[in-house]
Amino acid sequence: MSIKEIQDEIVDEFSMFDDWMQRYEYIIELGKSLPLIEGQYKTEDNIIQGCQSKVWVHAELQGDKVVFTADSDAILTKGIIAILIRAFSNQKASAILDANTDFIDEIGLKEHLSPTRANGLVSMIKKLKMYALAFSTKN
Repeated sequence: MSIKEIQDEIVDEFSMFDDWMQRYEYIIELGKSLPLIEGQYKTEDNIIQGCQSKVWVHAELQGDKVVFTADSDAILTKGIIAILIRAFSNQKASAILDANTDFIDEIGLKEHLSPTRANGLVSMIKKLKMYALAFSTKN
C-alpha cells in the first residue's frame, strides 16, 4: 500500500467517530498496537525533542524500505506516533520524503491537541522525515 492509501484509510477510520472523546479512545487503542522499540534503542539519541512526554523512535533500512519502531511514556502520545508509523513505516525513503501530512489535518488531530502536544506531533513528523533523508543519502 502507498503512503497516500494508508493515510486515506486512517482518515476513513476517524470519520466513523462522532465526537473527539471517541477519537481519543481510538488513538489510545492504536497506541497499544504500536511496533515497540527494543530496549537498546531507548536512548537519548532516539528521543524526539520538543515533545511534552518521552517518545523514542528507531528506524532501520530493511531492503529498500524504512521500518520504524517507537514507544512513549504517555498513552495518547503512543497512539499519535502509532498513526505516523502506520503511515510511513515499510515505505521507501523517497516516498516518505515526498509524502504530505495533510491527513493529520483531515482527521482534525492538530486542532484537538494542546499546543505542546501539537508541537510534539510536528517534531515526530520531522524526526521520521530526517531518518528517511538519512537513508536516502546513503543510497
